[in-house]
Amino acid sequence: MAKQQPTYLDRITVDAAICHGRAVIRGTRIPVSVVLDNLAAGVGEDEILKSYPSLTTEDIRGAVEYAAELARERIVPLSPATG
Repeated sequence: MAKQQPTYLDRITVDAAICHGRAVIRGTRIPVSVVLDNLAAGVGEDEILKSYPSLTTEDIRGAVEYAAELARERIVPLSPATG
């Protein structure tokens, strides 16, 4: 069985001419970071879709999948826990 292409490849695009080359939801000018910031703030998927009617559930999942891929590929130093 062939490995499926990650969803985010269909949903996310980077173009220097759009939003200064930041990752956006394909066909929109909505940065992936806006979707992720909303999710991180506890905003539900239904509310995000209401606020950004051009988005779909698949777009939101693609943004999360893209973020997960970035987390696997990049290490961000965190300060050590104290206590």
